[in-house]
Amino acid sequence: MASDGYPLPISGIDGDAPVAQAKEGRVDLAAMPDLERLATGFVHCLRSGGLTVPVSMSLRFTQALMAVGVGNGDDVYWAGRATLVSRPEDIAMYDAMFLAFFHRNGTGFKVRFEDEAESASLGTDDGDGDGDGESGDDDILALRYSAAETLGEKDFAEFTKSEMYEAQKVMNKMRLEPSVRDSRRRVPTSGGDRNDLRRTVRAAMRTGGEPLQISRTRTGVRTRRLVLLLDVSGSMEPYARVLIRFAHAAVVGRGKVEVFGLGTRLTRMTRQLGSHDVDEAVQSAAEAVVDWSGGTRLGDAIATFNDEWGVRGMARGAIVVILSDGWDRGEPEKMASEMERLHRAAHKVVWVNPLKASPGYEPIARGMAAAMPHIDTFLEGHCLDSLTALSDAIGA
Repeated sequence: MASDGYPLPISGIDGDAPVAQAKEGRVDLAAMPDLERLATGFVHCLRSGGLTVPVSMSLRFTQALMAVGVGNGDDVYWAGRATLVSRPEDIAMYDAMFLAFFHRNGTGFKVRFEDEAESASLGTDDGDGDGDGESGDDDILALRYSAAETLGEKDFAEFTKSEMYEAQKVMNKMRLEPSVRDSRRRVPTSGGDRNDLRRTVRAAMRTGGEPLQISRTRTGVRTRRLVLLLDVSGSMEPYARVLIRFAHAAVVGRGKVEVFGLGTRLTRMTRQLGSHDVDEAVQSAAEAVVDWSGGTRLGDAIATFNDEWGVRGMARGAIVVILSDGWDRGEPEKMASEMERLHRAAHKVVWVNPLKASPGYEPIARGMAAAMPHIDTFLEGHCLDSLTALSDAIGA
C-alpha cells in the first residue's frame, strides 16, 4: 500500500514484526524489504518542500539507514540530517519535512530536535475525567516543531518578545558573505600567472644559487565592505527593532561592516553594535540615535553619508543596503541626486522595504519613487525569510 502523496509502502514500517523488534533495540533488516523505498519517499518529500537533494546524497542516506536501522527515531533523524542537509538554513525545512513525512506514514517516531523550542501534545481523553494521568488505549501523538520554521513568514511587526529572541538565534546563524573583488596585493601560489623573482632568488640562495623552483603569484582577493543604512523613523519602528538585531549579527559575525541610523540626521552605530551582548548593543545604539522613532529626511541623511563617509571611501566598491519604507519628508530631487551619487560609488545598492510585501504595493511614495532608478536590487524586509533572501543578494 502506498502512502498518500509519497511513494512509500507502510508495510515493514508499521507491521507487527519490525515494530516488536524495534522495541527491543534494533530492527532486523531482513524484515525490512522496503528500506530503500523509505529513503526514496523521504527524499521525494524533501524535494517537494524545496530542498535540493542530489542522487549521491540520497544514496548516502540509504546507506546510513542500513547502518543504524529504523528502530529509533533519533537515529533516523540524524542519519538524514548528516547526509541530506548541506546548509544551516535548510535545517528548519528538514525538521518540518521529517515530522510531516514520518508521522504521516504512521511510524510514531519521537525525536528531540537540537533547536527545539516548543512542544505540543495532541491526544484524546478517556472520558472518565478522574485526572489520574492514565490515557487507557487512546493514541497520543507528540508533535514537536521548529520555532524558526514557524516564524519564517511572520511579520516582524507582530513579533512578541520571546519570538524576538528566537529570531535573533536565526539571524546569528545567517551567513553574510559579501562578494569579493580583486586586490592590488599578489599572493604566492603554486599555479599563479606571474613569476615571483624575489622569492625565487631567496630560495636559490639556499641551494647554492641554483633556482631549482620558480615561485609564482596570483592576484589576491578582498571581501567587499558591507554598509547598512537603517531607517529609525517612527514609521519603521516595528521593523527597526528587529532589523537592528540583524545589523548587530552582521557586525559581530564578520568584519568590514558599517551601520548607520537614518532619521532626521545620520548617526553611526557600528561601535555601539560591536558588543557581543545583543541587548546591551541594541540599547547602546538606541541611546546613540537621538531621533529614534522620530521623523525622517532620507535625502538629507544620505547626503551626509555621501559627504562625510561614502564618497570619501567607505562606499567605494562596497555593498550598500538601505533598510527603509521609503517615506521621506524632504524633496524628491534631493533624494534622486544623492542616490545617484551613492550608486556611482558603490558596487551594489540594495533597498529593503517591509512595505513591499503588502498586496498591491507600488513604490509611488515620492522618496521611494525618486530612489528606484538608482537601486540594483529591491527586496522585502518584513520577515525572517526575506532576510534570508537579503543575505543571498549580498553574496550574489
